Amino acid sequence: MTGDPADGGDRRSRPPQQITRNLSELLQELRVMQTGVQILTGFLLTVPFTERFGDLTWTQQRLYLGILVVAVLTTLVIVAPVCYHRVLFRQGQREWIVGAAQKCALAGLVGMATVSAAVVLLVFDIVLGRSAAMIAATAVALAFTLMWAAVPWWGRAR
Repeated sequence: MTGDPADGGDRRSRPPQQITRNLSELLQELRVMQTGVQILTGFLLTVPFTERFGDLTWTQQRLYLGILVVAVLTTLVIVAPVCYHRVLFRQGQREWIVGAAQKCALAGLVGMATVSAAVVLLVFDIVLGRSAAMIAATAVALAFTLMWAAVPWWGRAR
């Protein structure tokens, strides 16, 4: 983190208007993430009720359950800042909420990338086999890493 308050570097020196703007921006970003994660989680919840679920191997079923747990936990961290905001509304904790929401947003992005790569792993494993699944999931994980970590890091370094 830099010392620039706009980047969240020194929270103690940020004026209340900036904290309010930061919170508003974070909550908007989380709304975008919530939609994607909730749709994916909802879809995952229906999978065991399909006819083909019984055809999955023991390993595929356990992988599915792991994916489901990570999806639900991702939903938890993405929705948590809304709860923090509601519970601490008008309690003078807006700056703490911004810091906590920032951490939750980052954890949610990691969870979203993990769930996405893991779903690709499971689907490719079912359709094409384990080798193709490993290649596809690795490619997806690298794409997320490139777009969500390397590109911003490169932009910040400039």
